[in-house]
Amino acid sequence: MSDAISKPMRHAILGAGGVGGLIGASLAHAGDSVTMVVRAESVAQYPKQLHLESPFGNFTVDVAVASEVPAVDVLWLTVKATQLESAFTVFKNPDAVRAIVPLLNGIDHIAMLRGKYGRERVIPATIAVETERVSPGHIVHRSPFARLFVSTAGRALLGTTLDELQKIGFACRFVDDEPTLMWGKLVFLAPFALSTTAANKNVGEIFSDPEWNALGTTCIREACAVAIAEGAKVDADAVLAAARAMPGNMRSSMQKHVERHNPPELDAIAGPILRGARKHGIPVPVTEKLVAVVEQRAG
Repeated sequence: MSDAISKPMRHAILGAGGVGGLIGASLAHAGDSVTMVVRAESVAQYPKQLHLESPFGNFTVDVAVASEVPAVDVLWLTVKATQLESAFTVFKNPDAVRAIVPLLNGIDHIAMLRGKYGRERVIPATIAVETERVSPGHIVHRSPFARLFVSTAGRALLGTTLDELQKIGFACRFVDDEPTLMWGKLVFLAPFALSTTAANKNVGEIFSDPEWNALGTTCIREACAVAIAEGAKVDADAVLAAARAMPGNMRSSMQKHVERHNPPELDAIAGPILRGARKHGIPVPVTEKLVAVVEQRAG
């Protein structure tokens, strides 16, 4: 991955939650310049340091704080899908940003961002991790892993950055096939998020309960059938094996949002599967059932 531009690089993080805080703290720890972009009314109070507690180590790093996206090499877009439209209001000079790396859940945001900012500037990527902002500037990385997959379109710019993140503990990989990159996460995330939220159980409790185990397993197979029809190279048995290998105490962010009475990212996470199923005539009754239960729980 070392064929990238020389360091240090300038990064902005738009979305100062768990994922944004983890990325920002890790990049600053690696020696890059990091600006956290927050609401204008929060700039004065937001800490000028990030404190990360992680299986990769605990550290505190200095960051800049701004209410608008500054001129940077990379903008990491880490807002929730439900916040994407409002996030555009602080991105007033996109020509000053070399690349946008969105780490949102789902798939549909890629086309939206390319429509606004151009195909070359948007670098598709996904992240698999459990991380949480427990207070402004204080991030707790709970999963023993953080897996960052990036389109090969970003290799020239991000190769060195991914090298540095791997030294910290991330598992990083460039992926050639965009449908596989994006659907490869969704076929894992959607069943995990829907089943844990519908049941209000962690992943270990899902697999130890015969009824919920059957529902979660079928949901994975339904998601994979749609992904394959959409051109992705995924294997349901491999996804199921990976899900069973997750730490049993892991909980989904959707589950936490519903518990806190925040709107879940249902359309971003389940929407592509439901729409793809209708498009290709693939029955997905378990996915539909779990979505209905989550909608009921979320009010």
